[in-house]
Amino acid sequence: MLSGNRKTEHNQIMQKLFDDKDTVKGRALFLGERLDLKALERTEYLATIPLVVSAGDHGCVVLFRYGATVLFGLSPVEEVSFLTYLKPLVIEPFPYPETEEAVLKIDGTAGERVENGIIWLREFSIERFQIVGDILAKSVVLAHYEVGTGQVFDQIEPFADSLQRTTKDERWGKELLRQLGRTLSIQHKIVGRVEIIDKPELLWDAPDLERLYLRLENEYEIRERHLALERKLDLISRTAETVLDLLQHNTGLRVEWYVVILIVVEILLSLYDLFLQV
Repeated sequence: MLSGNRKTEHNQIMQKLFDDKDTVKGRALFLGERLDLKALERTEYLATIPLVVSAGDHGCVVLFRYGATVLFGLSPVEEVSFLTYLKPLVIEPFPYPETEEAVLKIDGTAGERVENGIIWLREFSIERFQIVGDILAKSVVLAHYEVGTGQVFDQIEPFADSLQRTTKDERWGKELLRQLGRTLSIQHKIVGRVEIIDKPELLWDAPDLERLYLRLENEYEIRERHLALERKLDLISRTAETVLDLLQHNTGLRVEWYVVILIVVEILLSLYDLFLQV
């Protein structure tokens, strides 16, 4: 949170950055599992929570610890330069980062809105870039895990189909445990680390921007996509747990049969000894 003087100073910087522009392009990327922002927090920044730094000649970047970054007003060359600078700070980078683009325009006469894929803002301010950045970042995170969950779903579906034929194939065990672990990991990340459906802390200090946030959240279907993702993850978890329970049950039955066979063998040996003594 910024003090009043610093906030005014940084908004003046923003005006200089975008003073002659009425259109700014935004590009969100989900770069990796986490971003180590400690180094950037020690440099000159425009805002925190989420962190905003200036970049290029007339642009800025919003960065999130959970691995997403949103670039505003950067040329392709400036984007490459900044991402190269950021690369050492990306922990467990993804080979193919999920991306999403947006166009921001100023309209001081009408209300702030999303129309035909364009985000209309009353002005270009730090807080508005933070709000737009928050939504775009959550959108690319959801897209990344939607793809990942779809792959897990495709892998686990044959197991569910095979249940109609047999429940005795123990080769599923390790694979199911791996998929179950991956599912739990995704749930932990989208709920604990990213906090997909939580409103940004910024809105506590700028409640007048809540309407813009809600409109963006609705436009990008953040809650609906999160709910659909949670349902898929829950189905995957229940399928894996069911099959593992069946495999464990079959293993338990086999052990019981081994015990019965051993008892029978022991009885037969005892009878054989008695027969020899007679």
